[in-house]
Amino acid sequence: MKKFFYAGTALLALFELANVYLIMPMPYSQRWRSIDVAYALYTWRWAFRGAALVLLAAGVPGMRTMRTWERVAAVLCALVVAGVVYAANYVLAADAMFLQPSSVIMRPPASNTVEPARLVVGIELNGEARAYPVQFIGYHHQVRDVVGGTPVMVTFCTVCRTGRIFSPGLDGTLQTFRLVGMDHFNAMFEDAATRSWWRQATGEAVAGPRKGATLAALPSEQMTLAQWLALHPQSLVMQADPDSLTEYGDSYDFESGKSRSTLTGTNPASWQDKSWVVGITLNGKSRAYDWNRLLRERVINDEVGGQPIVLVLAPDSASFFAYRRPDAGTKFVLQGERLVTGDRSYDLGGRGESRSLTPVFASQEFWHSWRSFHPDTDAR
Repeated sequence: MKKFFYAGTALLALFELANVYLIMPMPYSQRWRSIDVAYALYTWRWAFRGAALVLLAAGVPGMRTMRTWERVAAVLCALVVAGVVYAANYVLAADAMFLQPSSVIMRPPASNTVEPARLVVGIELNGEARAYPVQFIGYHHQVRDVVGGTPVMVTFCTVCRTGRIFSPGLDGTLQTFRLVGMDHFNAMFEDAATRSWWRQATGEAVAGPRKGATLAALPSEQMTLAQWLALHPQSLVMQADPDSLTEYGDSYDFESGKSRSTLTGTNPASWQDKSWVVGITLNGKSRAYDWNRLLRERVINDEVGGQPIVLVLAPDSASFFAYRRPDAGTKFVLQGERLVTGDRSYDLGGRGESRSLTPVFASQEFWHSWRSFHPDTDAR
């Protein structure tokens, strides 16, 4: 009977540890292709727990014949397992560690309190612009809002340095998502309707009934708040959530690349796991540009998927933009804060006197992230 008790405690403890280990950034856990195993454990979690409890219950009568020290050992064992269960579900759970804001406070520039040098993920829809500071959304991982009458899901993963904005609808119905963990160091969300798991970097469902489906990505840009407001002077800016003030970091180290943290820090060298790249995908082809090269050259005229593009770094050395070039023969140079080609010039927002450049989505992220989710990428 004692064997049943200890088998039940062992099964319960091992299950809860595995359930957390496979979807949280623990040693080696994010380098395995274990998403299907992790999802199976999660799906059958109550079956595993039930089996463990049955074994535990079967072993309880045997405690009457135990000696005193054996009973003490059994009670201590049970307490340890209870602690493991609590930690796995209420301490180490992703949605318990990183909470969504209790309220999304947006203010115009005149009453904004966010420092101008902070990085933001910005979006403009239907004539309305809004900016979400990385300082805030990096903690929350997701923020729900409405921009220009359109519901949006603003996301950021600090371990991959990926900012994405999605439409949170599935089959025409708005969905609720929660942070469930990560896979290959990228945040994963679970929708409440189907319990599928969605990868933040691509918006793709990687496990569950909706596996293979993709959330609709909405156009967004990353730059400093000062640069965003220069291009969108009427933009609203997200403010700090009053209930999350102690969770926000005041340091600029993550945003500037000075942090050397194992998970979120930057390697200043090129083409290392934690080096910065700017990734672009067009016509089914992906290409990554070394951030150090962009710092040196400021403007890169190139092509991706047969489409001529220009990638430009603003004078603040933090804000970047990508546009389609009219043709392969059109080359741009940067003069002050103007993109110039021949007798035509454009502001950094791509706006010229008589025409505008077509923007291309470009993402600044860690090299390990870009190559993980774009395995066929070129590197420049």
